[in-house]
Amino acid sequence: MRRRMRVLLVAGFAVCGLSIAAFLAHYGISGVNVILRREAHVWVGTKADSSRISSSMRLGLQVQPPAATAGPFAWQRLDRGFEVAELPAMAGDAEVDRILLSRIDPAHFTFQIATRPRRDRDALDWMQHLGAVLVINGSYFAPDGTPATPLLSARILSGPADYDAKHGAFVASAAFVGIRDLARQDWREAFRGADHGMVSYPLLIGADGHSRSKGDPRWLANRSFVGQDGAGRIVVGTTKDAFFSLDRLAAFLRAAPLDLKLALNLDGGPIACQAIVLKDFRRDFCGAWEMAAEKDELKVLRPLFGPRRWALPIVLAVVPR
Repeated sequence: MRRRMRVLLVAGFAVCGLSIAAFLAHYGISGVNVILRREAHVWVGTKADSSRISSSMRLGLQVQPPAATAGPFAWQRLDRGFEVAELPAMAGDAEVDRILLSRIDPAHFTFQIATRPRRDRDALDWMQHLGAVLVINGSYFAPDGTPATPLLSARILSGPADYDAKHGAFVASAAFVGIRDLARQDWREAFRGADHGMVSYPLLIGADGHSRSKGDPRWLANRSFVGQDGAGRIVVGTTKDAFFSLDRLAAFLRAAPLDLKLALNLDGGPIACQAIVLKDFRRDFCGAWEMAAEKDELKVLRPLFGPRRWALPIVLAVVPR
């Protein structure tokens, strides 16, 4: 399903082999804005030892990738109930990735989920529009920019009405903010009474402490996730590189000193973005890497026009109370 969304990023009506009418019918204004914003990407064949990919990815593609453990880090308090950190992922003495973390107390901040299929707002645009201090990309989206999983924004439901979810949902209401494990609960029940919610997958840490991640271990990407710790705080993270497959990220998060009780993967690749503007602190990051694997063939997603900030059709935002 991940490669499903990227087809629209091969820019231009001629490249897509579609008439303008057919292009608009399939991709909508979202596809037009991808072209106008020069965000187009294309899959390029590569090798596990290619210099086209990062050194961390080359390590992650080894037959037996090195095990990553958490390096030393410290939380920095920016405001009451809002902390940030950078968690190194170490393989021996070498740093193979780094996770940009934020930890937020729902008692002092509200959480909102917003969607805009037009794809004309990047993370900083969303922050200004919502009055947010943090924005991170949300769950998966269809070629026309609409949610590919059920989504609740300001009590308005969008995305597929008939959807079989077995992983997790992030929900926010006056009574609860956090992750619901959908192994034995329907997503409609999880959304009941909530103001905001989104279904995503895989569940990296479930209620039983185990991961539900599956897939080819060669599928590497910048990753974003939302988690919940033992104190009920919400932890969001974005990896700076693409060392982790989903199963290895799940193992790393379970072992890391974050006290995560639940963790839910969000969309990844170049759309894995995290931005913070709070007092004197600034963070503005978007990913650069996504890899797909089919049988013996590896492909990496590369921009056609050089690095560009991606617009985000779905975001999770943190807003002061």
